Amino acid sequence: MIGKAALLDTIAGTNRGLLASEQQKQAILSAIARLEDVNPTPRPVEANNLLDGNWRLLYTTSKALLNLDRVPFYQLGQIYQCIRVQTTSVYNIAEIYGLPYLEGLVSVAAKFEPVSGRRIQVKFERSIIGLKNLIGYGSPENFIQQIETGKKFIGIDFPLNDDTQQGWLDITYIDSDLRIGRGNEGSVFVLSKA
Repeated sequence: MIGKAALLDTIAGTNRGLLASEQQKQAILSAIARLEDVNPTPRPVEANNLLDGNWRLLYTTSKALLNLDRVPFYQLGQIYQCIRVQTTSVYNIAEIYGLPYLEGLVSVAAKFEPVSGRRIQVKFERSIIGLKNLIGYGSPENFIQQIETGKKFIGIDFPLNDDTQQGWLDITYIDSDLRIGRGNEGSVFVLSKA
């Protein structure tokens, strides 16, 4: 699809948005809007086979995510959003790299509820922050399996019970390997199936 290739070309070299100039940001938002207009999946939330799985972040305007790269001596690694449709669970995982043996991880576990054909309501339930080697992190899949068994991790591992720890996400485009979403804080997310 030409629109998809154009979006991916426009995103290339921006390091998920960290290096995007204002001109690039505008070009990316235009390419996103063009692709959203031809979304092949009219009711993305109901397309369980497409939605389910591990998604790797390609681009975002989310300040909360991009600010993870501003920690001294560290840089942002891969960011994943892993969706488990069967359990209505979402796991956001950001890998942090820096000094040897001090690579870190910032993760949030949440539950989601479909509220329309393209919108999900998200309630954040748990935050986990720590060193990858102490947590035993090998991959998103392995980490999620540990979370689902109820494991308590070494580091900062705490519940998020506050009603303010929620939001919504509109899935505005999805196909077999690309997903675009727009969040309640005005952020845009472009992800590829990992």
